Amino acid sequence: MWGLLDRIVDNHYDVTDRLDDAIDGLEEGLFDVRQQTMEIQKRSFTLRKSLVTLRRLVNPMREILNTLLRRDDSKFAPDMGPYFQDVYDHVLRVIEQTDSLRDLVSTILDTNLSIQSNRMNLVMKKVTSWAAIIAVPTAITGFFGQNIPFPGYGAGWGFAVSCAAIVVGGLILYVSFKRRDWL
Repeated sequence: MWGLLDRIVDNHYDVTDRLDDAIDGLEEGLFDVRQQTMEIQKRSFTLRKSLVTLRRLVNPMREILNTLLRRDDSKFAPDMGPYFQDVYDHVLRVIEQTDSLRDLVSTILDTNLSIQSNRMNLVMKKVTSWAAIIAVPTAITGFFGQNIPFPGYGAGWGFAVSCAAIVVGGLILYVSFKRRDWL
């Protein structure tokens, strides 16, 4: 009986080691720009599901061993107590490792969402900056394109002033956004 229980718990150790290796691979790919966010999320949820399944398998083992250790009318030789206690300790370690791996997967998911949010913020800053730069020529041509007289209306210098205002306004915004690292 002890040999069977020890073998089962040792297999649980092997499973937790493989899951730990898979989580390490997931962590390494977290900051890799080439990996897709959906792939990381799918792998994370698969690992989390595997960890929950493992926990469901290991928890009853703790109760079985606890019952075997606490029984007064045990059918086993008294000198087998330390062996069963060793298996019980291994079960507790597997449960703790499973819980810590599950927390690690949750942390990976949170980190992935933070990275995704940061990337989106960078894109939004760039789009907003370019929209502001494009707004300058739109505003100036809209003003000078009205059907009312404006400074330089009907004169050649009016067109030159409007073109210069477009270029200068756009360059000022471009330099300002570039300095802030928005472009």
